[in-house]
Amino acid sequence: MGRVNVLVEGVSCAGKTSVAEELERRGHHVVHGDRELAYRGDPVTGAPVEAGGHAHHLWRVDRVQELVADRSAPVTFFCGGSRNWPAFVDLFDAVVVLQLDRATLERRLALRPAGEWGSAPDEREQVLRLHATREDLPPGVALDATAPLDAVVCEVLAVAERLL
Repeated sequence: MGRVNVLVEGVSCAGKTSVAEELERRGHHVVHGDRELAYRGDPVTGAPVEAGGHAHHLWRVDRVQELVADRSAPVTFFCGGSRNWPAFVDLFDAVVVLQLDRATLERRLALRPAGEWGSAPDEREQVLRLHATREDLPPGVALDATAPLDAVVCEVLAVAERLL
């Protein structure tokens, strides 16, 4: 959807949705991956499954390919997380990884509403483990997600602008 396509990733509570909403508010083209591309799938085959935890949170690779191929917008920001990012990360012109320290992550997790990923104790433990290991994250430009939202979004935009 953009001549430049930027993936914005990070662990749960890093601020991907907040960044997406602010980019949209500023008039930029955004794909909310967790809302528009996500499904529960087998992490090896990609086949849809009825149930599954964090490892089964995948993005539809064919849809990502379609959206990236459409160059009608100057820049498109794909915001969200998926466990199958290795299947499509090379399609992006840049990857931004929102990072935060453990104390900030714990504070944000504590504010998660019941039923939202990361609100249950076992999910929190998993988020904290993934934060420590970074095993779930693609390589990319690391941005400090503890900065004010305006500053984080300005940094995300600066990454894209360097590619235009």
